[in-house]
Amino acid sequence: MRKHVGLSEKKIKAVMAAYQPIATRRNQLLLRKGDIANYLYFVEKGCLRVFVTDDAGNQFTRFLIEEGMDGTAFPSFIQQKPSSASIQCIGKCEVLRITYAERERLYKIVPELEKHYRKVIEHAYVEAIQRIETLISMTARERYQQLLQEKPKLLQQLPANVIAEYMGISKETFSRLKSRK
Repeated sequence: MRKHVGLSEKKIKAVMAAYQPIATRRNQLLLRKGDIANYLYFVEKGCLRVFVTDDAGNQFTRFLIEEGMDGTAFPSFIQQKPSSASIQCIGKCEVLRITYAERERLYKIVPELEKHYRKVIEHAYVEAIQRIETLISMTARERYQQLLQEKPKLLQQLPANVIAEYMGISKETFSRLKSRK
């Protein structure tokens, strides 16, 4: 937040008090498909996976909320409607969360927060568009090379099946790409 908006110590304390730490377990679901995303999460350590599941039970990773990022199932959170996605902890995570209502209340006390959250939403939007474009215009190998360059830490932290889902490829294809480096 300090990166996007300058806040007094009093306002920083108000914001910090609004975020609640939560205990998480490996693979814990923080949001189930069909529930309303009432929380915006900040990941201090670890990674959260936002994913959708088709009727056959296949999972597709839509978005990763990495360390130092805010995120949630944004359509559900913003519209306060049931989510088409689920959110899962990958491994043990250290996460802070703020409710939709608390965030709205904070806007009155700390109006500068709207700028911060606008930046968060803009970042998520740009990342989503870039991801769609890579899925449409790049080969699996090109997507793998891009991930190696831009987010090498993810390749070390995340299970192969999650990375494959995120890249839009099968686990077998991911394994072949990884072995060819």
